[in-house]
Amino acid sequence: MLEWFFKGGLLMYPILLCSVAGVAIFTYKFFQFRSILRCIERPLALLKTQKPKILQPIFEALASGGREQELSIAGTGLVRALEKGLSWLSLMTTIAPLLGLTGTVQGMITTFYAIEKTQNAHPAVLAGGIYVALITTIAGLLVAVPLHVGHHYLEREADEMAFIIKEIIIGLAGNDADRN
Repeated sequence: MLEWFFKGGLLMYPILLCSVAGVAIFTYKFFQFRSILRCIERPLALLKTQKPKILQPIFEALASGGREQELSIAGTGLVRALEKGLSWLSLMTTIAPLLGLTGTVQGMITTFYAIEKTQNAHPAVLAGGIYVALITTIAGLLVAVPLHVGHHYLEREADEMAFIIKEIIIGLAGNDADRN
């Protein structure tokens, strides 16, 4: 595997960076989402007494009068905080295969340049050049595909949490209105 990395050339380094950064972002968001879900997937009465930190902006909006606009802003802020970092993960899934394709094109240009200079290219030499050129393509795809699946999973989880947060806001706002 290490041999392939070095044969792939300089573009393998940014592909590796995409891989490491993407896995780090996915791992961080995965565990962050798990802990948030544990906090917010509780009965409304329990949420009101325990007041999880993640829902603090909602409780503050309720304490200041709980107008619909303030609650909406608080909820939107929470959802944006959840989605923070997902755009970077999406960027990694886009950049990795493009870097791989760039490496392939660069390798093909180098191979065709060598053909032009020698004017009697041996098929084994051509195959070797093309083989090296395609290494970056497979590397880019091997990074992008799992990261894309992970990104899709995290987006689905973020959407689910946004829905739960909306339900909590409606439930809390409704309970406060009932008391007044």
